[in-house]
Amino acid sequence: MNIGLVIGMASLVLWAGVVIFYFLKKKTGGRALFKAHEEAKEILSGAKAEAEKVTQKAALEVKEKYLNFEAEFERQTRDKRRKISEMERRLINKEENLDRRFQALERKERDFSSKERRLFQREKELDIQEETINALIKKQTEELERISGLSQEEAKNQLIKKLEEEAKLEAVQVMRRIEEETREKGQAMAREIISQAIQRSAAEHVVETTVSVVDLPSEDMKGRIIGREGRNIRALELATGVDIIVDDTPEAVILSSFDPIRREMARLAIQKLVIDGRIHPARIEEIVETVKTDLEQEIKQEGESVILELRVQNVHPELVKLLGKLKYRTSYGQNVLQHSKEVAMLAALMAKELGVDPQVAIRAGLFHDIGKAVDKEVEGTHTELSVELVKKYGESDKVAQAIASHHRDVDFPSIEAVLVQAADTLSAARPGARRELLETYIKRLEKLEEIAHSFDGVSKAFALQAGREIRIIVESQRVSDDRAAVVAKEIAQKIKNELDYPGQIKVTVIREMRAVEYAR
Repeated sequence: MNIGLVIGMASLVLWAGVVIFYFLKKKTGGRALFKAHEEAKEILSGAKAEAEKVTQKAALEVKEKYLNFEAEFERQTRDKRRKISEMERRLINKEENLDRRFQALERKERDFSSKERRLFQREKELDIQEETINALIKKQTEELERISGLSQEEAKNQLIKKLEEEAKLEAVQVMRRIEEETREKGQAMAREIISQAIQRSAAEHVVETTVSVVDLPSEDMKGRIIGREGRNIRALELATGVDIIVDDTPEAVILSSFDPIRREMARLAIQKLVIDGRIHPARIEEIVETVKTDLEQEIKQEGESVILELRVQNVHPELVKLLGKLKYRTSYGQNVLQHSKEVAMLAALMAKELGVDPQVAIRAGLFHDIGKAVDKEVEGTHTELSVELVKKYGESDKVAQAIASHHRDVDFPSIEAVLVQAADTLSAARPGARRELLETYIKRLEKLEEIAHSFDGVSKAFALQAGREIRIIVESQRVSDDRAAVVAKEIAQKIKNELDYPGQIKVTVIREMRAVEYAR
C-alpha cells in the first residue's frame, strides 16, 4: 500500500475530528465537547496505529521487492558473465585454429614454391629432351625415306590404305557372320511366307501384249479402207488419232500410236467397219463415236470387276476408271492391270501372314502403278503421278506413302510399304512376266560385264540367266577370300546405281587356287 495515501487518510480523519469537536462544543457544551475530544483522540490513535501498520507493511513489501530485484540482477549478471566467458573461450579457440591454418598455408606455400621451381626446371629439361627426340625422329625419318625411296606422306598414305583394307576385311568377316546367322533364321520363314502367297495368288503366267495388227478378210478390203484418193484412211486417222499403215503384209493393216486406248479404239472401229461393209467418212465418224462410248463403258466395267474381285471397298469412281485404262497399258510387255492385281494379292497375303494391315497392303499394291494410266498426258514419273492421284481421290496417307516408296525413291515408312515393294519385284521378276527389246537386252548384258571388269583383280565376267546373274572369276594371287566378298558387294552396289533392270541381279564372285606341276 502507498504510504502517502495512508498519511492523507489520517490527516483527513484528524481534521474531521476537529471539525466535529468544534461543532459539538458550540452545540452541547463542555461535556459533550470533552466526549468528542476523547473520541477524536481514540480515532486519531487508531488512525496512527493503522498508519504505522500500513507503513510497516509497505516497507516490508519494498524491501522484499528490492531483495527480489537484487537477486534477479545478480542472476542476470551471472548469466551474462557466463556467456561472455563462453564467447571469449570460442574466440580463443578460433584464433588458435586460424593460427594453425595460417601456419599450414605458409608451409604449403613454401612447398608449392619449391615444387614450382622443380617443375619449371623439369619442364626445361623436357623441352631439351623433346628437341633432341624431334631431331632424332627427323633424322630417322630422313634415313627411312632414303632407304625406302618413299616420302613420309607416301608412306602414310600406304599405311592408311593398308589399314582401310584390313578394316574392310574385318568388317566383311563380321558382316558375313551376321548375314549367315540372319539368313539361317529368316530365310526359311521368308521363303515360306512368299511361297504361300504365290501359291494362293491366281495370277496369269502368260505375258499379254498390245495387239497392233488388224486382220482383214481379204486383200480387197485394204483398198476399201484406203478409199478414193485416200479419204477413208484419212477420216479414220483423224477420228481415232492413230497412224494406219497399209503395207505388203497380207490381209492385215498395222496401227501405230503411243496411246494404247486410241490404238484399241481404232482396232475395234476397223473390225466393225469390215463387218458392216459400209466404209465412207460419215460412217467412219459414226462407228468411231459408237466404239468410243462402248470402250469407255468397257473400261469402267473392267475397273469395277477388278474392285469386286479383290473385294476393295470405298474406291473413288475416277480411280475405278483409271484402273480400267491400265488394261490397255503394258510395261516390258507385261499388262499393267494384271500386274497391279498380282501385286495387290501378293502384298495382302504376305500382310496377313505377318499380322499387319492387309487393307493398306492391297490398296497400295492395286494403285501403285495407277499413274501409268495418265503418264502420257501429264508430266512426271508414274510413281509421283500415282501418289498425287490416290491423295486427290481420298486414299489414306499410309497408302500414298507405301506407293511413294515402291521403287525406293524414299525410305520405307511402314512394313506394308516393304511388302508392296517385294510384291512388285516378285510380279515383275517371275519367269515369263516381262519381255525386253533385243537391243536393250544386249546392251544390259554388255554393261553388266563392263561393270565387273572395271574392278581390280577381275579376270573374267559372264552374264547368265538372261542378265539376272553375273558370275565373276577373280585372280587368286591378287584377291583373297575375304576381299572377294568385298568385291561382290561393291559390284552389286555399282550395278544398282548405274543400271535400270527388272527384278534383281545375282552377283557371284569365284576365286579358286590352282597348283600346276609337270612331271618330266
